[in-house]
Amino acid sequence: MRGGTSKGACFLASDLPADPAARDALLLRIMGSPDERQIDGLGGAHPLTSKVAVVSASSDPRADVDYLFLQVAVERAEVSSRQNCGNILAGVGPFAVERGLVPAASGRTSVRIRMVNSGDLATATFPTPDGRVDYTGEAEISGVPGTAAPVLIEFPPGDSPLLPTGSARDVIDGVEVTCVDNGMPTVLIAASSLDVTGYETPRDLEEDLALADRLRGIRLKAGRLMGLGDVTDTTVPKLTLLAPPRHGGAVTTRTFIPVRCHPSIGVLGAASVAAGLRIEGGVGEGIARPPERSDQIRIEHPTGFLDLESTLGTTGDGPPFARRTAVVRTARKIFDGTVFPRPAATAPPPEPHPAHPHGGPR
Repeated sequence: MRGGTSKGACFLASDLPADPAARDALLLRIMGSPDERQIDGLGGAHPLTSKVAVVSASSDPRADVDYLFLQVAVERAEVSSRQNCGNILAGVGPFAVERGLVPAASGRTSVRIRMVNSGDLATATFPTPDGRVDYTGEAEISGVPGTAAPVLIEFPPGDSPLLPTGSARDVIDGVEVTCVDNGMPTVLIAASSLDVTGYETPRDLEEDLALADRLRGIRLKAGRLMGLGDVTDTTVPKLTLLAPPRHGGAVTTRTFIPVRCHPSIGVLGAASVAAGLRIEGGVGEGIARPPERSDQIRIEHPTGFLDLESTLGTTGDGPPFARRTAVVRTARKIFDGTVFPRPAATAPPPEPHPAHPHGGPR
């Protein structure tokens, strides 16, 4: 399925091995990793097209289904559960209805989803006329050609602190940053503080080796400050460079995952950026132009923009928290059938990876 600006394979948990090591070994064979072209599997030779959703009925009374996101590395024999994906999340509700985990309502169906990687919750609402998922519609999102049915995703306030370090600004390697977590651990950095404009193309930024070295150092230290431990072998926290908007939005962004520059921006990463821009004293002050009388924030990115609704709240003198976050995405079923993995004898075993620091699958 395509979910937002990502693409991945969706599975019922019951169709995969229960043992995580056996499951990961199978997924590597299915996606064609490790290989820079993923020529022998379903992967699309980029992190954004080498994703997996594992879906099952939820035992949590707050949710209808559980969604485990797995990032399959392209050039390494590695499958990671240490992050969420808000784009693939857009396809989870329709997939749950397609597979009979949730009955379709008349007109529109809402599916409550527990994101296993972090324990966070989301509700996806989408059209189901005549009791079937309808993927056609007029909603358009940047980075995806054509139009499709809108999928409204709403996130209730999470349990994790919005400011994991307790500060609106921290200094890492002489650079001021704001560390924020509104569903995705993210480090906000003024592009100018790293001697770039923030308007460069993703390719140009990826080819800047000096910038890559500085970002690598900042990310490792930010990971420890944010309570994530050693993030050397993970894709979180994300790093997002901020620059003044050019096309009427609130801010221009360039996001790294962790060294590849995102051609757009992830949903959960954008949710963290939007919340971070509203934090008094954050690095976004003087750069971003969030609307004063509207909850909607438009995040500009390399291929367009992403609109979110974001409001913060406070309790007395306590730290700010995310009161409401919502975004419209689209999703589409691309293929439904049987995949034939490459033979196990030709596939290297997956590299071990640590458990998710917030209590995800082990």
